[in-house]
Amino acid sequence: MNHHPQYATDFDANAYFNAIYQRPIILEAKKLSQIFKYQQQERTVLKQIDLKIHKREFICIIGPSGCGKSTLSRIVAGLDPYSSGEILVDGTKIHGPSPERGMVFQGYTLFPWKTVKENVMFGPLMKGSSNPVAEAAAREWINIIGLEKYENQYPHQLSGGMKQRVAIARALVNEPKILLMDEPFGALDPHTRQKMQKHLMDLWQNIDITIIFVTHDMDEAILLADRIVALKANPGEIKEIIEVNLPRPRHPELMTTTEFKNLRKRVDFLVHAQEDEIDPALEDLPKIPRMTQVSTHK
Repeated sequence: MNHHPQYATDFDANAYFNAIYQRPIILEAKKLSQIFKYQQQERTVLKQIDLKIHKREFICIIGPSGCGKSTLSRIVAGLDPYSSGEILVDGTKIHGPSPERGMVFQGYTLFPWKTVKENVMFGPLMKGSSNPVAEAAAREWINIIGLEKYENQYPHQLSGGMKQRVAIARALVNEPKILLMDEPFGALDPHTRQKMQKHLMDLWQNIDITIIFVTHDMDEAILLADRIVALKANPGEIKEIIEVNLPRPRHPELMTTTEFKNLRKRVDFLVHAQEDEIDPALEDLPKIPRMTQVSTHK
């Protein structure tokens, strides 16, 4: 076994997951299906999804393009309807968006005309907080994400990583039960992405939150998740749910270990095992016509 010196060799995965499964179920999908209809055609995006997520779990959802990862997160957020089945938070059906389910997207969804502080204050003000209360809550979260020096700047003055930290603070200031993240670090450079992954893990370790994180990056999923939900495409069904039996806290160095590499092979196989599950639009790619005299051949 290839252990990095920073990692505990006495990590008991069974005890860790038993403790998780003792916790209350915060989110449950029962036979959840989503069918998109266009004119005479139907496409099943999600089919009979059964999933139980426990309080304070970190869940990553992965799968090939077109498997319904983002659709599932949007349904949980209350942004999209669903065709059949049901989805419950703390035993209550989801009906539209709610502050108890925060959402962070890949695209930077900050209000460009508002400062960092005003962006983070927006949620509490919408819930009816007074200006001083909203400002105090915003300041607390701006400090937690380490952007107190930038609270009066506008989004266009911030780097990509800073914008996503503000988006996370704007979601968390509402004290949601669940934080939904759809490819939140996908547009960041590798170094910033790694720093944001660590920052997110630190936040999750220290606050009472359940995270559902959509990604196509298998290394990211293994590094972050308690469990990985692997979806297959056409239709989008749960193929397997993998327990990530690696000790916490996790650091990027973990990726060099045998345990990580073995998990990576398994996840890679699940996502890419069957070529016919790939986005059908990729099946018949046209031959590119010659448009230039420049060539790799001399």
